[in-house]
Amino acid sequence: MHSPFSVFRFQVIFSAAWMLWMAGHAAILYWYGFTIRSALIDSVISNMILLLACVAVANNLRYFQPSQRKYSYVFWVCFIMTLIWFFVSRFFILLLEDGSIEYKSFFDQSVPVRAMFAFFIIGITGLSSLLWYNIQSQQEAERRKKEAENLAIEAELFNLRQQLQPHFLFNSLNSVNALIGFDPDMARKMIQQLSDFLRGTMRKETRQWSTLAEELSHLQLYLEIEKVRFGHRLSTRVERDEITDKMKLPAMLLQPVVENAIKYGLYDTTGDIEITIVAEAKDDKELVVTVTNPYDPKSSGKGTGFGLSSIQRRLYLLFGGQDLLQTKGENGIFTTIMTIPQVV
Repeated sequence: MHSPFSVFRFQVIFSAAWMLWMAGHAAILYWYGFTIRSALIDSVISNMILLLACVAVANNLRYFQPSQRKYSYVFWVCFIMTLIWFFVSRFFILLLEDGSIEYKSFFDQSVPVRAMFAFFIIGITGLSSLLWYNIQSQQEAERRKKEAENLAIEAELFNLRQQLQPHFLFNSLNSVNALIGFDPDMARKMIQQLSDFLRGTMRKETRQWSTLAEELSHLQLYLEIEKVRFGHRLSTRVERDEITDKMKLPAMLLQPVVENAIKYGLYDTTGDIEITIVAEAKDDKELVVTVTNPYDPKSSGKGTGFGLSSIQRRLYLLFGGQDLLQTKGENGIFTTIMTIPQVV
């Protein structure tokens, strides 16, 4: 933690205020009939030693802050520093005044006022410093807490992305294995496509965000692999505005949604299906992506699966909203709606 006296802006304001007070102190003594020399000696010595006492209190609390009875500790520190200030300033003022009986009498008569004022200034400095350091401690604790939470969120997001890959990879390898026997050329093509897809996935693992255009380009690699598996049964249609291409969304967000659509569209039906992806910009503040696919309500139920639950979890961790993923099934059509706030 740094002392308030180490902040440049505070130094400027505090120095200006202190100089004004020293000038006022000297002016008051001069007004009561003392010479300019005596007024300046009293003002400079008293206030410079008082300044040192204030700095000493602030630095003491910087390095030592008792967890219990801290206010009584501040009181006694300020009281002791007031006593030190009084005896040191009295010694030097009377020394420079050459033992003047008149000035010594005035000084002794003004002791109550001087002591109360010094204790007040040192006390205010002590309490302000204590508050300053407490705020810094709280900010540091909040910063560490936030960093720990961010690390936990990043670890969970990474784990969620990693859990989605084996499911797709196993299915693709099984399809390659089935193709090797009767269509080696197609099997080689699928292996190449799978290699390109996984290479792109590895690059995305190092990035938290992608543009919609990048996600759709990567998604196309995945769809080509799935089209090798399902042939003419699978078709896709993408609709988007030009403005949405540059809008941001979490990397690898679309692929598990489309994978879910294929799983509950092709696996549970016997005919051809079309998966539609529609991207829209909502007031330039949100990207809304809607994925629709046919499904059989009797065999697939709601069809959320792990993929959609992981997407909902990712969106919640990133944006803190519970309603950023919505699903509904009507008339044999399953609809997934994702809302991605544009905060990056």
